[in-house]
Amino acid sequence: MLRLDKLVKTYRTGDQALKSVEIEVPIGQVVALIGPSGAGKSTLIRCINRLVEPSGGKVWLDDVELTALSSGALRRARRRMGMIFQEYALVERLTVMENVLSGRLGYVGFWRSLLRRFPQKDVDEAFRLLDRVGLLAMADKRADELSGGQRQRVGIARALIQNPALLLVDEPTASLDPKTSRQIMRLICELCAERGLAAIINIHDVALAQMFVQRVIGLKAGEIAFDGPPDALTPEVLTRIYGEEDWQATIKTDETAEEAVA
Repeated sequence: MLRLDKLVKTYRTGDQALKSVEIEVPIGQVVALIGPSGAGKSTLIRCINRLVEPSGGKVWLDDVELTALSSGALRRARRRMGMIFQEYALVERLTVMENVLSGRLGYVGFWRSLLRRFPQKDVDEAFRLLDRVGLLAMADKRADELSGGQRQRVGIARALIQNPALLLVDEPTASLDPKTSRQIMRLICELCAERGLAAIINIHDVALAQMFVQRVIGLKAGEIAFDGPPDALTPEVLTRIYGEEDWQATIKTDETAEEAVA
């Protein structure tokens, strides 16, 4: 289980990105994090794995307090947190296989990682994951030859080869077309279900979030404005999160739900 206890982030400018945020995410639950730009969504995700250092509060992953760990212990703890980035964060000149195997760098020694010599079991697992995400035939292609959707699939495989307990996903569909966005969201949710993974997905597309996730958390100005099931995202709730607008067309309909499942 992931638990955030009164998490606070204040920048040197005095801007408070997170204001005493409290969240619990049980094993296997996929959560969408929505809210306007500047609400603190990306900051929250990065505070969990301490890519951004919290100013206060605590972060727990199972019985480990991540906010109390030394740098060495934090490196080891990050193995249990797979990160999927909006801009993919791939090494363009490396192959798809090499990018996936980079997810094992926290497990192999310095010289093996420098020479990119990974144990055979890691290579075998990378092939299995590439097959699962539909990229087995592209294992030897360079990352810069791939489409956006294919790059995101490589990022997913790279996160999963860490064998994490938690996925942190930052705007995985922001640069993708609508069809590919659905495919990527469906793939992430299916993989979480198959592996019993918890996930927090920062996403701007409210209707897309409603199609796939079990729970939605809405942030506004660094505070939780909503926490509940996707069907509870009424126009009134969206107004509370984002402000006044005609939200009816944004909300998932029965038809869009059926299309997402298909």
